[in-house]
Amino acid sequence: MTTVSTARIREKKRRFLEREQRIINVALELLLRDGIDQVTVSAIADQVGIGKGTVYKHFQSKSELLVRIVLDYEAYIASNLQKGIEATEAGDPGALVKAYFNSRLSNPGLDRLTQQLEFRLEYEPQIAAQMQELHQMRRATTAGLNATIAKLIALGVLEDVPPHYHYLASWALAQGAVDVCFNKGLGDQYDDNDALLRFITGIGVTMGNKGQLRDI
Repeated sequence: MTTVSTARIREKKRRFLEREQRIINVALELLLRDGIDQVTVSAIADQVGIGKGTVYKHFQSKSELLVRIVLDYEAYIASNLQKGIEATEAGDPGALVKAYFNSRLSNPGLDRLTQQLEFRLEYEPQIAAQMQELHQMRRATTAGLNATIAKLIALGVLEDVPPHYHYLASWALAQGAVDVCFNKGLGDQYDDNDALLRFITGIGVTMGNKGQLRDI
């Protein structure tokens, strides 16, 4: 009897988590297609094929759902950066930067959306704990970046500047690349964004290498 009850509980939890992921996936599709202001909990529920109240069994508010999307994306970036750190430690000095650019530029629309969501949600008190979790995740990622970049500087691979110069320069380049994709009059007049983003990634991988620093 206990075994049967445990199996039922596990199955119920599995279905619950599957439905939750479906809600997140549909919310993302609608947000990317229609924009933040146009997407409602009712619209998400209708698209999933469930009642609005069922959505609230998973997320207490629209904001809680939106911040989950931001957290999931940050975790995705952090996971890829960790793989990049491990590859760098194994002897590939460009792996970390490549992982960063590939993560952010593989889906510029998603990257842009999560930034917009974070800006909107930053000061909402009901999700303060989740925003704190986001900041803690980012601090942990930054600590790992600092340590790995410091090693590359010591090996003479990167310019000897404070480690954060390197990752902030990469952030600025990636940020510009994402913005170009949605800038009317710039990115939207070309049909070769994928090639452009690969070109920018190539620049990012070599940016900051020893011997590039010049007095201005």
